[in-house]
Amino acid sequence: MKKIFKKTLFLGCSILMLASCGLDEYDPAGGTGGQKLYSFDGWSGMETYCYEPLYGQLYSSFDFMSVSELGTDIWECANNKTWAQQLFYYEGLTTNTNASNKVFTQAYSCINSCNAVIEYAKDVQGGDPASIKTLTAEAKFLRAFYYSILVTYYGNVTLTLKPTEETGVNYRPERSTYPELYTQMVKDLKEAAADLPVKPYMGQCSRATKKAALGLLARVYAQGAGDADLKEGDVSYWQRAKEVSEDLIKNAASYDAYLYDDVADMWAQANNRNNKEALFLAVGPNPDANAINQRGNNIFGYMGADPNKAASDIYSVKKNQNYLYGRYDNAVMAPSKYLIDLYNAKYDKRWQQTFTCAFGWSSWVQTTSWNGSYDNPKPFVWTNELAAKYGKDNSVIGKTVYPYADFNLVTRTLSNQYVAKVWPKGDHSGNIADLETPKNVYVDPEYPLDPQDDRFMLYLSKDKLTDAQKASRIQATVNIDDLFDKEGKYIENSTQLDGKTELYKLFPACSKYNWNYDGAYYSSNLQKKNGDIAIIRMAEMYLIAAEAEQKLGNGAAAAGYLNVLRKRACYNSTDFENHMKLTTASEQDVLDEYARELCGEFQRWGVLKRHHCLKQQLEKGNIRAYRNFDEKKNYLRPISYTFLNQIENADEYGTNGY
Repeated sequence: MKKIFKKTLFLGCSILMLASCGLDEYDPAGGTGGQKLYSFDGWSGMETYCYEPLYGQLYSSFDFMSVSELGTDIWECANNKTWAQQLFYYEGLTTNTNASNKVFTQAYSCINSCNAVIEYAKDVQGGDPASIKTLTAEAKFLRAFYYSILVTYYGNVTLTLKPTEETGVNYRPERSTYPELYTQMVKDLKEAAADLPVKPYMGQCSRATKKAALGLLARVYAQGAGDADLKEGDVSYWQRAKEVSEDLIKNAASYDAYLYDDVADMWAQANNRNNKEALFLAVGPNPDANAINQRGNNIFGYMGADPNKAASDIYSVKKNQNYLYGRYDNAVMAPSKYLIDLYNAKYDKRWQQTFTCAFGWSSWVQTTSWNGSYDNPKPFVWTNELAAKYGKDNSVIGKTVYPYADFNLVTRTLSNQYVAKVWPKGDHSGNIADLETPKNVYVDPEYPLDPQDDRFMLYLSKDKLTDAQKASRIQATVNIDDLFDKEGKYIENSTQLDGKTELYKLFPACSKYNWNYDGAYYSSNLQKKNGDIAIIRMAEMYLIAAEAEQKLGNGAAAAGYLNVLRKRACYNSTDFENHMKLTTASEQDVLDEYARELCGEFQRWGVLKRHHCLKQQLEKGNIRAYRNFDEKKNYLRPISYTFLNQIENADEYGTNGY
């Protein structure tokens, strides 16, 4: 038996690994380097490390987002580009496509660490039994979580439950069956749910709890029901998914679970680091702590439209707007016309809560150390030349666009923060006392935007405006519908729009991962921010309950669960009753509600896969992907090239058809 690790040595090695290894460098058969961990400090350190990839990789970089959301009906590449065409459009998708290769190897690396924690729990010396029990349950939850990723995206992979320190590296692995894989995930999650506390271990909100295990169990049951028509004895997985999700809903208080009454509170900046709706979180680093995870999250930059690139002449003197919106250097993940059309923005506030369509600029009156003021830089004024270029009538010439927001520089140990407040509409005083704190600075203040709201320079209109209506607005305005060609693809150049401007580069910017509060900014790197991401949240339980009820033939019951989400998203109860309430729910109703509620939340590809409707939905929302989609292979992602290159039976194991 090897000498036990000391805690300091283990943490030092972990930090070294994180500093020197990219995600694609992980060995799928890797683990603890041959050391058997028996001290509580070393063993619990290994257990903590099992969480690292959640924010360290999966939920802070674009790789897992591209595997779990792209290639579906709700996202396209901005301006119909070829960027990441393998995952957006199934063009050239192979075993060595970077993102899918990374996700596969990362999940297996973590599974081996979970296996080690579970295997050696019985031999831990020191530590109290309650802590050992809780941490073992956390490891079982995490093992099931990583397997759920593998099975959802890669199919019937190899099930391994022992660390490589015990078994040695298997260079000739065999695939397991779907029943074997799902049975083990269910077993792990049931045991985890039984042993995990309601409140997180040591009060750390990143830890798995009982509600997290049950939430993942409901998701696993739904995926297993759709993917493989599985049963527990004579009971279908759909029935089990219904039972678990309903238990969480009906007994929410006993599990410390919660659904916000107003969907705006789900995305309120003040709630990001204390989100009551989250069942399980990927937790961002603290800007005042030397956290191992101090990586920075760049996902928001892929989902945001860049007003600087679309209207550089308007924004030419407003460089500080980057401190407000961040830098969108990639700006490629644009909502499909199908997704946009799913929202009735007149009644459903999720349109505003999800997409930023009005862009202004920021002053820095609060940041006196930067010699800023309300009118420095000077507010933008519409000139004859710019008015002509952007199709404005004479009534707009000479009008001023004032700041929308004002940010305050807050100094922190590792990362300066740029916390924004908002100037009231129509108030041009520049008085700090007048500033307001909205729930979310990235949510457009009203729908539709007031044509004379002089806090905004650019506006994407969901309503179809005439040329005359656009001409009289103080904002440079483009109809969202005009950004698409006849097939529903994004247009590619200015001649397809107006022939004069670069506004074709705009699209509604998904704001779910664009954070603005004290703690959200990552140093002065405006391409990255850090906030918590809800991996599982309570709204998903209502969707799974509705999905299961519909599959079991209970359309009215399914509608009841969907109506809870629709009602809290509606501006008022009268409009809900008259325009958003369902009496029964079809499968399409369920799929559409998943899109409205969870778009961009690492769910869409798996949901469509378990309904075996990727091809049909692509025809509605992503015609370019539809033309490439091969039903014989594209219902699975390709097996990792890194993995296949390490085993001796790659031909036998197979690539999933790639």
